[in-house]
Amino acid sequence: MNILIVPDSFKESLRAIEVCHAIKSGFSRVFAQANYTLLPMADGGEGTSDVLSYVLGGRWKQVMLHDPLMRPISAKYLLLPDATAVIEVAQACGLHLLTKAERNPLLTSSYGVGELIADALAEGVKHIIIGLGGSATNDAGAGMLTALGMEFLDAQASPLPQGGAELINLQQIKAGNIHPKIASTTFEVACDVNNPLCGDKGASAVFAPQKGAKPQDIPILDQSLAHFAQICSQHGYPSYQNVSGAGSAGGLGYGLMTFCDAQLKSGFDMLAERVNLSQQIANADLVITGEGQLDAQSSMGKVVGGISRLAKQYNVPVIAICGSVDSYDPQSTIQSSAFDVVMPSIQKLDSLEQILTNAHHNIETTAMNLASAMQLWQGLL
Repeated sequence: MNILIVPDSFKESLRAIEVCHAIKSGFSRVFAQANYTLLPMADGGEGTSDVLSYVLGGRWKQVMLHDPLMRPISAKYLLLPDATAVIEVAQACGLHLLTKAERNPLLTSSYGVGELIADALAEGVKHIIIGLGGSATNDAGAGMLTALGMEFLDAQASPLPQGGAELINLQQIKAGNIHPKIASTTFEVACDVNNPLCGDKGASAVFAPQKGAKPQDIPILDQSLAHFAQICSQHGYPSYQNVSGAGSAGGLGYGLMTFCDAQLKSGFDMLAERVNLSQQIANADLVITGEGQLDAQSSMGKVVGGISRLAKQYNVPVIAICGSVDSYDPQSTIQSSAFDVVMPSIQKLDSLEQILTNAHHNIETTAMNLASAMQLWQGLL
């Protein structure tokens, strides 16, 4: 029996490869002779680099750069053998880099993302994959672009300070000093949201509150992004503000499309293509996937939804082992019928801290119990 184990990470507890090992450990106690293929997955956000490193190899590079509040930190990105760099924006401007009290998208900057890109260009890469997700910023990539040589000036021809609120003062854009290798580099952006740059469904209204914005900050940030896009248009740049995904990562999607000619793609689809996921599923007798919480959002570009769709295309049974299972949205495509089995892994009521700490044991136990049930069923046939 060929078993493909292809989960997402369980946020705040286990990386995707650790979930793979927990599932295999449980299943192999019952089906010791099965052929197991471990394939950690991601949707373009956190863990994307780890997945590609596991499957494709490459080397990690550590870089000194600036965090969202322009303090020096060390971050890493992945260099693949085919002159491709894989950058996760959260490494440079991630929310996890700030304490709760420090989170303020009026002030935070994506400058460090530009520093990572510049370092990758110095390495001679021709293709850059950027994973959006987990950012603490709302500056449309202005900080990133400043680090790459763009100049954003106010009415006095002074450089704008860093931060999303400063974009309202933009009057002039100078691109003469932008990094010369930008134009000859292909940018592929993994994006799992479809929000535009501005408006009720834009970056500020939807995502800024979780980045520390207060209710009174939202109109300021939204107006600043709208003004930024208006000035970009006046300078002859394409009007991408209403494109699906432009509002991702606080408008980084917009900045990358506008100034780097980036292509925004589904993060899951991009990774699935890179790791030849369709063929891996076609070769399997059973697919086991999972994530921290299965809910109505799981069909919206997330790993488990994509795995389910591919498995059904090839008529391969698919099991989902999840930390918890929320009620399904009747209008969602991610119904329980999308999986042959959906199983929460939490073994008993406990504090969130203990549940996260026991994630490996819980997943392992659930996998073993599922395998035992399968074995029992086979014996009854």
